[in-house]
Amino acid sequence: MNDTQANAPAASAMWKKIARRLLATLLTTLLLAAIIGWLIHQAAAAMDRSQSPAGFGRGLIQGTLMPMAMPNLLVGHDVTIYAQNNTGVGYKLGYTLGVNICGAIFFGIFFWRLNRLRRRLNGNSKKTE
Repeated sequence: MNDTQANAPAASAMWKKIARRLLATLLTTLLLAAIIGWLIHQAAAAMDRSQSPAGFGRGLIQGTLMPMAMPNLLVGHDVTIYAQNNTGVGYKLGYTLGVNICGAIFFGIFFWRLNRLRRRLNGNSKKTE
């Protein structure tokens, strides 16, 4: 018996497991996107009711939520992602910090999972330093 016949069922099972995980990740992402979209819509409506200029805190919130507004924008809901009536530099600093925090969390999780998958595929469960 040659080696390729012995490895075929293991490779097939691995690809099925990856496909199931991708499907579960997709469904979880869609559910989270719907929940986050609803929350963003509610937060934007609450912030739009305020007549005072947006400051650092509101900039931080809007900056953090801005990347997650895409599902709402794709389905046609108009979501405020940047306050026109703001305090200037303070708002912009908060907004920039919020966008960077959100990006760091997203890409941190993404690359952590990618590294974990790479280690599993290589058969090396130990962390390399």
